[in-house]
Amino acid sequence: MPLSQPPDLHEVAAAVRAAAIDEGFSACGFAPAVDSQGFTELVEWIEAGYAAEMGYFANRLDAYRHPAGVLPGARAVIVLAFPYPAANPASNEELPDGGVHGRVARYSWSGLDYHDVIHPKLKRICKLIRGLRPESHARGIVDTAPLMEREVAQLAGLGWRGKNTLLLNPVMGSYFFLACVLVDIELPADTPFEPDHCGTCTACLDACPTNAFVGPHVLDASKCISFLTIESRELIPEPMRAGIGDWVFGCDVCQEVCPWNRKPTRRAMAAEGMRDARQMAPTQTVRGRMELLRLFSLDDESFRKQFRDTAMWRTRRRGLLRNAAVVLGNVGDVDCVETLMIGLRDSESIVRAACLWAIQKLLVHADSNEARTIQEALARFRLQETDPIVLAEFD
Repeated sequence: MPLSQPPDLHEVAAAVRAAAIDEGFSACGFAPAVDSQGFTELVEWIEAGYAAEMGYFANRLDAYRHPAGVLPGARAVIVLAFPYPAANPASNEELPDGGVHGRVARYSWSGLDYHDVIHPKLKRICKLIRGLRPESHARGIVDTAPLMEREVAQLAGLGWRGKNTLLLNPVMGSYFFLACVLVDIELPADTPFEPDHCGTCTACLDACPTNAFVGPHVLDASKCISFLTIESRELIPEPMRAGIGDWVFGCDVCQEVCPWNRKPTRRAMAAEGMRDARQMAPTQTVRGRMELLRLFSLDDESFRKQFRDTAMWRTRRRGLLRNAAVVLGNVGDVDCVETLMIGLRDSESIVRAACLWAIQKLLVHADSNEARTIQEALARFRLQETDPIVLAEFD
């Protein structure tokens, strides 16, 4: 009996597209593995200091030159889009009575860490490819490897890079995750997405609460609310705190104002986003809102139990409490001071410093007796404090 021939590369590509649909991806495109055209811009962005604390860009800089820095011998990149819910966030009238609520970015609404949702899908697609072409190697990634994902996605025909630096698709908008599968076989490439449909619109640039955009397509991460509330491990700089507003985890402002995210077809497509995710835990968020005061009662173990498998684990307890304190300072009232006083006894200095700032912000809403009581309590805390970060807030 003659041996059967392995499927040709077009048949492999067709099988991958079908599998991508079965896995819940809303788009799939193929790009050649080539030198990054945006590498020089990346170097300039890092040298300008716009990467802030994200030293991993500079530490892995050479790997960004070519997809082979992620998979040796890479010849093609399969780019996949996985949608997440884009319904309007809950209004204050829809929230449970009591407490103060902060907004969280849409991508975290599912209650799951999206890496845990998407990685198994990529592994199954890699397994499919190796099964069809046993000589091949494949690696799936979700925003943790040194790859110019948005540039590759444009090469794969999935959309264009908007002025807010995010990938925009004329049907899906931008409320989706990008994932990639790198392979060392030369799959047929799709037509790159050439048009830029942003035109003269600057809605995203104008709406940013912290003026994080240096210009179109250039983001200063040190001013970005998403960076400050998720990636940063430091105390949020004082000039940025008011701009945080009520965002306790991430920010969607530059996406919310984008006309491409307001199209009815986009909202309908996103209704089933993260379809594999479990129902949101009411102790975490209620359609984009998180109750903040309760966070200050969580120790490390209780925080781990509630957030270990969620996107919010990225901030760790200290980061989320830091953020909550800043939001309370921005939108809370004097009744929140009692909870913030608990934060002044926290073991983490950035939590104590953020709580101190918030208390002093809320003092303006206190009557004379309340203000005197609060000031006396702060004076006692001041005598016990030794950390320079917190002392700087006192002074």
